[in-house]
Amino acid sequence: MKLQEKLDALKAQSAAMMPPEAAAVARRATEELLRSGIAEGAKKVGDEAPAFELPDAHGTPVSSRDLVARGPLVLTFYRGNW
Repeated sequence: MKLQEKLDALKAQSAAMMPPEAAAVARRATEELLRSGIAEGAKKVGDEAPAFELPDAHGTPVSSRDLVARGPLVLTFYRGNW
């Protein structure tokens, strides 16, 4: 199964579990985001990410350039529950 198919299935499953009012709010919010054009500026598959430096779990700065020099770098984004 392709990633988009998996995402579509998860989206349908989530919508089925929501109260109808909440599902309607989520649909409207998604439609508003799409109409805003914000997705046009999003990185696409194959785009190069800008270099960055962030602290690791111990507070030590880590450079993306240094990591890429050692091999492929995979970034994941986690939106916490805040």
